[in-house]
Amino acid sequence: MERRNFIKIAPLAGLAGAMAPGKTLASAITGHTVNDTAAAGITDRQYHLNLLQRIATPVVENMSKGTLKKNMPLEKGPGYGLVVEKVTYLEAFGRCISGLAPWLALPDDVTPEGKVRKQLKEQVLQGIVNGVNPSSPDYLNFRSESQPLVDAAYLCQTFMRAPEALWQPLDNTTKANIIKELKELRKIRPAYNNWLLFAAMVEAFLLSVNEEWEPLRTMVATKKIQEWYAGDGFYSDGPQFSLDYYNGYVIHPMFTDMLKVLVDKQQGSKADYDQAIKRMQRFSELQERMIAPDGTYPALGRSMTYRTAAFQPLVQLALNHQLPEGIAPAQVRCAMTAIMKNIFEMEGTFDKQGWLQLGICGHQPEVADVYTSTGSLYICTNGFLALGLPAGDPFWSDPAAEWTAQKVWSGKRIKKDYHVNY
Repeated sequence: MERRNFIKIAPLAGLAGAMAPGKTLASAITGHTVNDTAAAGITDRQYHLNLLQRIATPVVENMSKGTLKKNMPLEKGPGYGLVVEKVTYLEAFGRCISGLAPWLALPDDVTPEGKVRKQLKEQVLQGIVNGVNPSSPDYLNFRSESQPLVDAAYLCQTFMRAPEALWQPLDNTTKANIIKELKELRKIRPAYNNWLLFAAMVEAFLLSVNEEWEPLRTMVATKKIQEWYAGDGFYSDGPQFSLDYYNGYVIHPMFTDMLKVLVDKQQGSKADYDQAIKRMQRFSELQERMIAPDGTYPALGRSMTYRTAAFQPLVQLALNHQLPEGIAPAQVRCAMTAIMKNIFEMEGTFDKQGWLQLGICGHQPEVADVYTSTGSLYICTNGFLALGLPAGDPFWSDPAAEWTAQKVWSGKRIKKDYHVNY
């Protein structure tokens, strides 16, 4: 059996640029080979960490220095319809750190991983300060265009995922600046689709830090998302169903995160939250089955340039120890590792300076949508949420395991699938 040519990965103490992108699709990940990272002498966790570090460093390092606007490229999808300079920087930073947050929330330690985590956390914190400081060259736009509502929601999700690591350490002036910017977003009318959740996430975060909030926005989002449930784990994105990955990019993760805050603050129904988790589990069960034996998945629908963010529900459930019955943490780990290798080792996924480029697997600008720019791509970090689990968690420490499609297509026993009615 041919083995993949792995990228060379520097020790965790290194920073961005340590890895060079590969040139071919993963071809050695079959039903009989589930942990090819061993061939490179690294663990799956080390692979995920180095890759997340490579993706995130250009964004958070530049943001911490006030040079994001100076250095980040402004690649745009065909027919791009926004004012890129007004939206792409908050997109990049808010989306990127929302995926980093669970890992940055782990306790400090003196391991090589811990040292890198501490450095990136300091950069993220300084970047947050710069982003809401009107005197900073990287002061982010929350007040014009509609897009900032979207990416402010990811910033709020960051704080909700790591309050002790990324909210509490901020100085009072920065906190006040953030609250002020978030309340300005109320002037933006959300679209009648998944955008209702962005408005609701902002209000849920304000509630979580005991600030004045608008219950109507969370109530409307809750009622409409429930109304748009299409069945078998899928929500419609608005009144009309679209077959795409928005259940992964936005709907399941943000809906459950918002409901969790409402329940914790005694402002929402635990029954609503429990139902949303069950539906998210069903969706994730189907997602896991859609990962092919070689670690590819169907390229369909809008926003395919968001890459690994499509699998956010699956890894978020793993992070919270809520995976559906019959899905072992190790099979999710191995499946996600295979997906990451296919995407991020392909030549062209990164440019020569280490920034992500438009595409799914490599540089494919033709697949980008009219709202997609360089900053949009950093939502992919939300496929790395399981790094918030410590190295000793079974997700990382259990032996490699085959995912469902590998079992199916190598003639092994699997669990029968059937639709659900909740």
